[in-house]
Amino acid sequence: MSRLLPLVFAVPLVLAAVGVPLRRSIGSSRALVLAGALWLVGAGGWLLWATRDGGVVVARMGGWPPPVAITLAGDTFASLMLCVSGFVVGATAVFAFARGEDRRPFFHPAALVLTAGVGGAYLTADLFNLFVFVEVGLAASYVLVVSGAGREEARAGVVYVVANLLASTALLAAIALLYGAAGSVNLAQLAGVGSDRGTAAVAGVMVMAALGIKASVVPAHGWLPRSYPLAGPAVTAMLSGLLTKVGVYAAYRVGSVVLGGSSGIRIPLLVVAGATMVIGVLGAVGRNSMREILSFHMVSQIGYLVMALGISGATALSAGVFFMVQYIVVKASLFLVAGAVESLEGTGELGRTPGLARRRPVLSTAFAIAALSLAGVPPLSGFVGKLGLVRAAFDAREYLMGGVAVVVSFLTLASMVKIWNGSFGGRAVRGPRGRQTPARLLVAPGLLTASLSVVLGLGAETLWALAERAGAALADPGAYVRAVSG
Repeated sequence: MSRLLPLVFAVPLVLAAVGVPLRRSIGSSRALVLAGALWLVGAGGWLLWATRDGGVVVARMGGWPPPVAITLAGDTFASLMLCVSGFVVGATAVFAFARGEDRRPFFHPAALVLTAGVGGAYLTADLFNLFVFVEVGLAASYVLVVSGAGREEARAGVVYVVANLLASTALLAAIALLYGAAGSVNLAQLAGVGSDRGTAAVAGVMVMAALGIKASVVPAHGWLPRSYPLAGPAVTAMLSGLLTKVGVYAAYRVGSVVLGGSSGIRIPLLVVAGATMVIGVLGAVGRNSMREILSFHMVSQIGYLVMALGISGATALSAGVFFMVQYIVVKASLFLVAGAVESLEGTGELGRTPGLARRRPVLSTAFAIAALSLAGVPPLSGFVGKLGLVRAAFDAREYLMGGVAVVVSFLTLASMVKIWNGSFGGRAVRGPRGRQTPARLLVAPGLLTASLSVVLGLGAETLWALAERAGAALADPGAYVRAVSG
């Protein structure tokens, strides 16, 4: 079974290669993208079943012994991320098909390469290959962001590319320093080296800092709200569920294995988490378009994930894993709804399309579900995740962080109400212009992802059990280390 691990990212790469000569055949290209998304979901589901007992599936490529071999390792955490990432790729791809956004040059091969990069990043068990897979995904995202863009989109694309190149340079330098100090980039060989005071610990913190830039944590968050609102709506939705979450996933893995839950980084992580939550939610206050507000809230919600890493322990990390999985779905849903509003009404500016609740009730329902989940209103999935994080904070006597998390949730709800009043409530008025695409094709992806949020909330027990298994493995990575080391 371990031999199938390389196929997780190899299959999308092969599909991308096939798609390049077929890019003029829109039907074939779309079928390839959907096949890649379904493959990622299926591979994640298979891996989830294979690791249901808490085990780790390992594959070593090249026939070399560890730590020389390129090692891939899949556990419950990686399996969950593969499943939800594949789902988001599929939903956002369908939305791109409906908008015609996928007619941009090389959209389909780039989406498949992005899928491969994300899949490889979740499975790799050494830091250099993590860097490689992240860069593969980023290279594809550059194409998606700037390809066929207008002047304003191109300007935002420059911000996106420059910020991520700087983050990549910092990450590579930190990995090089860690290799120089510890003599390896294999996670099993690096287990616990960052918990000691010395060069390896400094390098481990530098790796975490570089990943924080990619995840858009404060104070390195400005690139995201300056670029995401101006990219294509389908691209924004796709990236919101993938690349920044890869940064958070990698930070969880490095913090667990390399830094070994070092108490020295706990306070800095909690400070960064609190600042990210607060500054992100306050940044949305003066914004007047749906995607701008949602981009700042994307920053804010990353703070909850960093808070779980800072609190550490099985309970907090389990809540963090649960929150991450459901949050990817919720945020993708919100961006898909915002993109549908822009496509159907001609604008996403608040106050210019009032009365959508009456004219487009299905789209409004999708927004309401996702918005309430983002704010943490029961019984939706966001409530379960935030409740778990707040309880973990109180159990660890981090009362200030727990209080900040609750206050930010109320401010998030206020922003969602602002969007509702500006675009969905009030008397029905036609927007400036609309697309000829049938509304149901644009609304369906947002409604599907919002519905999954309801399922994850009402059936939270199943996901929570998986998240607990993943959180326990992060809190005590011994089994992961032993499996990777062979």
